Amino acid sequence: MDNSIDSKKCVVVYSGGLDSTVLLTKCKGEFDEVVALNFSYGSKHNYKERKAARKVCEHLQIPLFLYDLPSTCSSVSTSGILIEGKPFLKSDLLKSGGDVPEGHYEDVNMKRTVVPYRNSIMLSIAAGFAESIEAKYIAVANHAGDHAIYKDCRKEYIEAFAEGIKLGGYGEVIVYSPFVDMSKVEIVKLGSEINAPMELSWSCYKGGEKHCKICGTCSERVESFLLAGVPDPTEYDT
Repeated sequence: MDNSIDSKKCVVVYSGGLDSTVLLTKCKGEFDEVVALNFSYGSKHNYKERKAARKVCEHLQIPLFLYDLPSTCSSVSTSGILIEGKPFLKSDLLKSGGDVPEGHYEDVNMKRTVVPYRNSIMLSIAAGFAESIEAKYIAVANHAGDHAIYKDCRKEYIEAFAEGIKLGGYGEVIVYSPFVDMSKVEIVKLGSEINAPMELSWSCYKGGEKHCKICGTCSERVESFLLAGVPDPTEYDT
């Protein structure tokens, strides 16, 4: 992982969420060329995130690439019959899972929102995409607040993964993770300073008409704007 950059081409792993929207805006001011790579992986809020991603990229005039990961996989029975539609990954964040838990990220039940190796899968694809389009960097918006439950957001893991990308490829793709030691409060402050279109971003795990205000990511969003002293532009259901 290298957080010192030169102004070349960068692929931003872009969900349409608050953190990655600030990252996308930051990268636009730092690199000569930026493209956004958005993933759909079967989560309850993918539709809302992707809708937000389209709006933000249109606002920032950044090319958006969409990649759909399979939410299910097929298996073969002992009789040789192909069985379709088995859930590929297990998490309550996914449509195939249970109800999204409510509360703060530090609550134990938030582990139910972990999608196994989600960041690893996305970063691997992003690295292959970056090398294919001759981009030197892939940027990811993991931050210090993610570390409590999402192991593949932690600094040690990202550094190890970045080294693996170098060993496994020929393009010398560099992982850029500028928020890894920052809190979400600091990210909101930065977003306000650089005029990131945070009002267009989507966070809520439930994927309803408006942000629910009570799931883990909504709670963190409310708290971060409040502690940052930045007016919260989000429409909440409650």
